Amino acid sequence: MGIEHNPTLLWFVGAYGVIMIIMGIYYSRKISNSEDFILAGKGLGTIVLTGTLLATWTGSGSISGGETSMAFTYGIIPALLMMIPTLVGIGILYLIAPKIREFGKYTVSGILEEKYGSTARMIASIIIILAFVGIVSYQMTGLGFILNLTTGMSVEVGTIIGAVLIVFLASIGGLRSVAPTDALSAFLAIAALFITLPTIYVIAGGWDGVTNNVPAEHLTATGELNNIQLLGFLLPSLFLLLGDQNMYQRLASSTGGKSAKRAQIGWLIGMLLISPAISFIAFASSSMFPNIDPGMALMATTTVMPTVIGGILLAAATAFIVTTGNSYLLSAATNVTYDIVGKYIKKEASDKQLLGMTKFFIILLGVISYILIRFFPTVLEVQMYAYTVYGAGLTPALLAVFFWKRVNMAGGISSMVAGVVTTLIWEILLGKPFELNSVIIALPVAVIVLIVVTLMTSDDRNK
Repeated sequence: MGIEHNPTLLWFVGAYGVIMIIMGIYYSRKISNSEDFILAGKGLGTIVLTGTLLATWTGSGSISGGETSMAFTYGIIPALLMMIPTLVGIGILYLIAPKIREFGKYTVSGILEEKYGSTARMIASIIIILAFVGIVSYQMTGLGFILNLTTGMSVEVGTIIGAVLIVFLASIGGLRSVAPTDALSAFLAIAALFITLPTIYVIAGGWDGVTNNVPAEHLTATGELNNIQLLGFLLPSLFLLLGDQNMYQRLASSTGGKSAKRAQIGWLIGMLLISPAISFIAFASSSMFPNIDPGMALMATTTVMPTVIGGILLAAATAFIVTTGNSYLLSAATNVTYDIVGKYIKKEASDKQLLGMTKFFIILLGVISYILIRFFPTVLEVQMYAYTVYGAGLTPALLAVFFWKRVNMAGGISSMVAGVVTTLIWEILLGKPFELNSVIIALPVAVIVLIVVTLMTSDDRNK
């Protein structure tokens, strides 16, 4: 079956885009200082916090990569397994959320500086920027897919439009405006996915109709992957989530510990609903549209469903993509402003100047994100690269701050450098040998270096 463009769907996307812009402008008028812009004035209640956690984590990484691309390329079981790292990560964050709030920092780099010193802050900022620029880039491509489906315009032109929208919304209101739009997006998406799921299977001829039209390997436990390759897809999301600055900022933005705990429980329940629904819809799509780009699998189903249902799903996908792009772009710009420029270049900057710089760097990093996506052939590939740069480069050292009192500056800094350098060598210089994602190599290297260097450079008094 081929894809027939349905311009009518664009009305749903456009309508939701207008709502997001109006909400963004409205909430931007409530910003009076940097804390309002970056941490929403530490005033996020349970419902809004739940929604923003859901929407930020479930962006184009799930809509175009993650569960979607896995279901299309390798089968339903590998796609469902993609949910496990998220659930484990949410559980661990639930345990350390009180400690995150105690630090009261704008960035993860600030937390690392407390333990490892100013050098760690600079290295961490560079790692975060490298990773988050990659994550933002494939949100832009996700919007390009949507506009291609609805209007037939090229994905490249659609990506440019997506880039402009993401940059605009991130720059006008920060987390103060992003969080409420996130919440609306998350709850709309859950409704849309559960309307779509039974509808698409009816159209595809039921479960038997779907399974009869996919390769036999796509019904096995690992698809065409071996166990090590499968693990290479599962680990990056776990270690990104465990150290994700966006999630730390959101937890620090809650009204209090109780709100944060309730929101994380809501986040867990939401992911139990969203992730399997995306997997099964994309799997049905693979039987109907076997020759499309894997990243378009979920969105392609909108063209064969009743217009209203397809339009609601496409609007929800748009919302997830835009809000995730906004969040990671805002977070990366915060690092540049506070951890690099404000720390080393313009130390006496006023709060107003810092706020202006953050908005400027949102635009600059948005342009870099657009350039970066042109170097990766698929959303899934850039997703795995970005997740591993962050997960191997930062997360082991960050978790050690919370769980290992003995860890020291030498161990933490060495681990960060080892993780990101190993990732870049494996992905770029060696070209990903044996089709193994770099996390399989980079993460063990980062952990081993953390432990060995700490033990070699610490004395018994630091235990």
